[in-house]
Amino acid sequence: MNRIITFFVALLVSYSVFSQENDMQKTSNIKTYTPSKLLNKGQWDIKWFNNLYTQTKSTFSSGNEERQTFFTSSIDVFTGVSDNNSFNLGLLIEIRSNVIGGRDALDVFNFDGDANTARSGITSFAPAIKFNPIKSASNFTVQTAFHIPLVDNETENGVFLDQKGFTFQNRFFYDYNFPSDNWQLFTELNTEYHFGKKANSFANNSLSLTPGLFLSYFPSQKFTILALVQHSQRIDTGNDFSQDFTAVGGGAKYQLSKTLNLETLYTNFIRGNNTGLGQTFNIGLRVLF
Repeated sequence: MNRIITFFVALLVSYSVFSQENDMQKTSNIKTYTPSKLLNKGQWDIKWFNNLYTQTKSTFSSGNEERQTFFTSSIDVFTGVSDNNSFNLGLLIEIRSNVIGGRDALDVFNFDGDANTARSGITSFAPAIKFNPIKSASNFTVQTAFHIPLVDNETENGVFLDQKGFTFQNRFFYDYNFPSDNWQLFTELNTEYHFGKKANSFANNSLSLTPGLFLSYFPSQKFTILALVQHSQRIDTGNDFSQDFTAVGGGAKYQLSKTLNLETLYTNFIRGNNTGLGQTFNIGLRVLF
């Protein structure tokens, strides 16, 4: 597992070596290529994003609980394939490492095989497409993906790894640049329908709706700070389990070179039902060429 991560670090950083600061575009990639932007034909977008969620509280009990930590490393690869820049093809891969039983949050990076407190592995992959459904609104796009699980058992010895079920996902992206040119608003609605045998997963036969609002300020073309609010609502469509939570947070993005961007993000789960009340710490690298 560590070899996989090392490979992608080397791949991402290698592209920055050949980029010089004086080649920086007047408008940077972090401002131009939001998730709402489609790629040109032959263009590639590779993103490696890491999310560490840790909790000592939840809505299932009062007071503090033993720490649980869930780490997700996502690799998203997209390329432009259409002459009119209206259609992209992609592949999404997820790697997870989870620890429970009060273990330290950073123990997820051990990727160990302690069956009583830890599990890890490549848990799903998804072919994906991204397209612009309204030609007159180039800043509105839809990303559709079909997630295929690779886990044999969702939970083993009390340790949860990932959902064991198929997910049909649609993400709707829209961004707006204010006239001042220093502010940008990005919105997203993520919809996920989880299906499969009810006995395999708590999530199967449910629909998740997750709207999000991101407000970015650009002190310069190469740097932005942002604030966000997200809400997620899982609707029971036949599995007798519903869930919701709200998270707020902030972060920053910096364009290291013409091709390489760095992103950091923090969120706090401020409320919810049938959910944990933890925090996430995120860092990502993005190569666009």
